[in-house]
Amino acid sequence: MNIKDVIIIGAGPGGLATALQLKRYGINPLVFEQEQIGGLLHNANLVENYPGFPGGIPGPELVQLFKDQAQDLLTTIAHARVEELNYLENKFRVTTAKQVYQSRTVVIATGTKPRQFSDIKIPVDLQDRVYYEVYPLLDLHGKRIAIIGAGDAAFDYALNLGKSNDILILNHRERISCLPLLWERARRSPRIQYFQNTRISQLSTTPDKKMVLECSTPTGHNILKVDFLVGAIGRDPQLDFVSGQFVEKAIQLESSGDLYYVGDVVNGLYRQTAIAVGDGILTAMKIYGRLKEKDQ
Repeated sequence: MNIKDVIIIGAGPGGLATALQLKRYGINPLVFEQEQIGGLLHNANLVENYPGFPGGIPGPELVQLFKDQAQDLLTTIAHARVEELNYLENKFRVTTAKQVYQSRTVVIATGTKPRQFSDIKIPVDLQDRVYYEVYPLLDLHGKRIAIIGAGDAAFDYALNLGKSNDILILNHRERISCLPLLWERARRSPRIQYFQNTRISQLSTTPDKKMVLECSTPTGHNILKVDFLVGAIGRDPQLDFVSGQFVEKAIQLESSGDLYYVGDVVNGLYRQTAIAVGDGILTAMKIYGRLKEKDQ
């Protein structure tokens, strides 16, 4: 069984910042990432509130800079899914498909997972055209894409995909909840249409394989034809790997300085790259102090 001083689960901005700061202290954490390094930044059209980038920087470009820095510092990133996290015999036990690891300290930086449609029945033949993240669609050109949602993510996704495609934003309410600047940019875009009080009642396909959205509105039914459908209806903490037995011990492990949550997995509405990075650096500083205590 591999034993590590620190294991970090998740290689988004928070997890990477924790790892980079620990490396400065001479601690080489093992970082697990089941998907892509960088987390939700892959979806971001433009990150404008991260210091050092006048005019903003596209999310994927910022991810590449994070990757380059991690590589320069030889940060160990294992591309594996953590299947279970538990705490047994005074050590954390991290289980992947191939191996079990032990650690004195664990940082959970797994971010969030998208909420999926619960009120829309998606036919089997359309399931491969329904998405909840936009990075798989960024190379599309000339398509018609519907996005359901009214928050920052929905409008940011629209601006991102709207560079090369026609976008329909469907809000089942009247009120929008995105930043005013995103709303203004979407309004100015000739490729983005906004529909309020519009709820999808049924999905089907045309003979030429177009996706048909049958929508209910205050004025009656509306039929929209698109190529893809994207859900931007909220996100929840990604904690599927945490065992029920572990949950009971988590509060005590946090208070003892052995377990840390970093970034979007605990920040709720405050999901910002700069906040996650700050969380990670602060956490690494706490871990360093805690490990020094234990070793004395």
